[in-house]
Amino acid sequence: MKETIINNLHTVHNRIAHACEKSGRNPADVRLLLATKTVFPEYIRIAIEAGERLIGENKVQEFRDKHEALSDLSVERHFIGHLQHNKVKDVLKYVSCVQSLDRLSIAQELDKRLQQEGRNLDVFIQVNTSYEESKFGLQPADVAGFIRELKSLDTLQVKGLMTIGLLDVDREKMRPSLTLLRQTREQLIAAGIENSDQFKLSMGMSQDLDMAIAEGADIVRVGTAIFGNRVIGKEIWNESEAEK
Repeated sequence: MKETIINNLHTVHNRIAHACEKSGRNPADVRLLLATKTVFPEYIRIAIEAGERLIGENKVQEFRDKHEALSDLSVERHFIGHLQHNKVKDVLKYVSCVQSLDRLSIAQELDKRLQQEGRNLDVFIQVNTSYEESKFGLQPADVAGFIRELKSLDTLQVKGLMTIGLLDVDREKMRPSLTLLRQTREQLIAAGIENSDQFKLSMGMSQDLDMAIAEGADIVRVGTAIFGNRVIGKEIWNESEAEK
């Protein structure tokens, strides 16, 4: 399994480099986040020891369950799933960034806890650019107002936008949702709400990372292409199931 994971990492980094070359971007400007939902700690360790420095989990309990096994490793942890109110206190034990903020009530609860702990937290705003009812996230038209509401919460540092784009066998149907996140960023910058140099986009997974990079992704979240499909009960999971 070690050889497979390392080979897969090499392949993914080559895909990132090729996509950057095609779009005139520097590969150093695109970060790879390992989406480690259901991945065994020993497999995550292989990737980290191979040089990866950023992992993301969809569920707080997975951070908790894997923490002891990975606590000796230096790695940045982001939360990339739907955050529930009763998990806010726990998630702050493990992460430096929540990439899936889409409700003011959660933002206020995070701020309350962070004020008590005397620290800040990076956040990305999750945007539903595919307009699918099954997905979480703000409508693109609501993002500017939401960011203005967050300005009063001093502990939250808004670092960018995140989306889970439409996944389809027809690749051309996938691209518009990625384009829309880029356009939303451009609108925020044009309105003076955010700074162009610092405001990032987190989008793109195993199936669409090439298109996401072409559309300006700064972080791509990849699990299946590195660790393979994972078995949950009797079902096979891949990134298209990330919202469930």
